[in-house]
Amino acid sequence: MKDSSALRTPHKDFENIKKIDENGIEYWEAREFMPLLGYVKWSNFDAIVIEKAKIACKNSRQRIENHFTDIGKMIKIAVGTARETTRVVKDYKLSRYACYLIAQNGDPSKNAIARAQTYFAIQTRRQEIFQQLDKSGQRLFLRGEVKTHNKELNATAYGVGVKNFGKFNNAGYLGLYGMSKGSVQLKKKIGKDDVLDRAGATELAANLFRITQTDEKLKREKVKGEGKATFTHIVVGQKVRKSIKDIGGTMPEDLLPEPHIKELERLQRKQLKSHKRKIS
Repeated sequence: MKDSSALRTPHKDFENIKKIDENGIEYWEAREFMPLLGYVKWSNFDAIVIEKAKIACKNSRQRIENHFTDIGKMIKIAVGTARETTRVVKDYKLSRYACYLIAQNGDPSKNAIARAQTYFAIQTRRQEIFQQLDKSGQRLFLRGEVKTHNKELNATAYGVGVKNFGKFNNAGYLGLYGMSKGSVQLKKKIGKDDVLDRAGATELAANLFRITQTDEKLKREKVKGEGKATFTHIVVGQKVRKSIKDIGGTMPEDLLPEPHIKELERLQRKQLKSHKRKIS
């Protein structure tokens, strides 16, 4: 119950707890941020979610201490009793980028996490972050963005009457790749792997643009009905494809497949375990 009601107005909630330091830099405190993500126990939030976010930060070649600053916070314990006192507890001063990474590494089954991911994906200066990442970091970042916005597109499509999502999503491939999803898999020789799980940063970026622009067009033009929505998806994909061609880019179906995205995720988990052993 608590989780489902969390973050109904994410912009207001996150902005309400935002602070500004003496240098005019915005930040959030981890213990205030935690409940907005649907977490109750600090030990779990710190040891699992924040540690994962730190690894992701390191992998993007950023200094962890620049985004996760250790600070202490005074809290009252045994309030209202004869034993009431105060003690210092661990906390972090988080940059906006740190908040974004925490949201990306939270429990995806929590509604609050999904909302936070969307909020910080929009609010964080995406291009600035993207330019700071290495090749693997770019893929992980963009794959996460594609997943988030594809969920939003499917929700919008459902709202306008789409029932056959296989056909609707394939329309995006027909437009952008000039062939069906199955044909793309055959051409790239990736078997039954999801095309986007094997896509590099350039290909993911093209798909992200297709997805977000289709979502916006469905909303802006108040498209109704499965047929019109599916046609809209094809048209947007075709326009993205034409833009790639006009600037002399490589067509997405001709881009070489990359190792499965899960391999990068496994590497991150391995690095996280190694990092934990070093600090324990």
